[in-house]
Amino acid sequence: MPAPVAPEPGPGRLARRLGTGDAVVLGLGSMLGAGVFAAVGPAAGAAGAWLPAALLLAGLVAYCNATSSAELAARYPESGGTYAYGRRLLSPFWGFLAGWAFVAGKLASCAAMALTVGSYAAPGAARPVALAAVAAVTALNYRGVAKTALATRIVVALVLAALAAAVAGMLLGGQASAANLGRGAGGTGGPFGLLQAAGLLFFAFAGYARVATLGEEVVDPARTIPRAIPLALGIVLATYAAVCVAALLAVGPAALAASRAPLATAVAAGRLDGLVPAVRAGAAVASLGVLLSLEAGVSRTAFAMAANRDLPGGLAAVHPRFRVPHRAELAAALLVAAAVAVADLRRAIGFSATLVLVYYAVANASAWTLGRAGRRWPRWLAAAGLAGCLALAASLPAADLLAGLAVLAAGALGYGAASYARHSP
Repeated sequence: MPAPVAPEPGPGRLARRLGTGDAVVLGLGSMLGAGVFAAVGPAAGAAGAWLPAALLLAGLVAYCNATSSAELAARYPESGGTYAYGRRLLSPFWGFLAGWAFVAGKLASCAAMALTVGSYAAPGAARPVALAAVAAVTALNYRGVAKTALATRIVVALVLAALAAAVAGMLLGGQASAANLGRGAGGTGGPFGLLQAAGLLFFAFAGYARVATLGEEVVDPARTIPRAIPLALGIVLATYAAVCVAALLAVGPAALAASRAPLATAVAAGRLDGLVPAVRAGAAVASLGVLLSLEAGVSRTAFAMAANRDLPGGLAAVHPRFRVPHRAELAAALLVAAAVAVADLRRAIGFSATLVLVYYAVANASAWTLGRAGRRWPRWLAAAGLAGCLALAASLPAADLLAGLAVLAAGALGYGAASYARHSP
């Protein structure tokens, strides 16, 4: 069955401006940086020398999720991502739960990325710098997605250059040795630690949903989205693999786990420690790029939920000039700024991963219902993605898992109360 043709946007909808290259770059901007600069430390503490295996496992689950997201986005090219697909294919409740998980989880991710910007750029004034980063990103997103795509191209180029410098410093600085793999090689949890590390590293791959949530702004979504999501994911997986292996060889898993800036630590251990400022600058730029893309994705999902009255209707407003959901942008920025005041980076990663894995579990369940006709990828990938998401979520640190489940429960109770109010006489 051919995919439906995407209608031209009306005056109350978003404009289609993004091609395949733009979509890939936005996906790279969402993923590059978060895992390498934030999640590698705690993941190394869980998996030890098996960190590359955890990365591969996270990448496999992410690939299953990517194919499901691409199937769904190509058939239903509209803002909202899994929130919209869950409503269509499962039930309004499951769609709401996916949207709620995405918004809450990504708000935590945005706060973590803003704090990373501040910690690397100005450690003595991390929170004020983080707030300034949120303000700058909001101003850019407010003026339209085309400007966001251009800025993200620049950020991705700078981040790739910084990561190349980091790999060079770790492998050529004289400290790289296979003997370093034995330092804390067992991790803290054996096979369970491997799963936990994969769940934490999944935080790094979740940005490909950024492409799906832009379904209403992509030119020819039935062709563009299925190409852009796997391409962006493959580039990021190869980049992360090179960085993780180099870091393990440079200082070993125990040193990575103990550091708040693991790549800087790995480079500083060798004679090319003069590259450390470049690595720190790259971390700040990378996190800023992730913040740029994630905040836009949160606002688009909030826009779609508000249009269906699952969030306050005022968030569905579209700016008459810039054609962006400007009220949703501002609301997301305010919530991120509030979270920056209390967020802890490592806890935010686990909390965000829990909720984002639930989001993709709903995506895979939705993709499973599409059946076999007209599919681009085998249906069993959706089942594998669903099982993988649930397994990785269950393996995350208990405190982060419980916090995520509490947020989901609060959302479900709110949805039930609102539903009862709407249908009561």
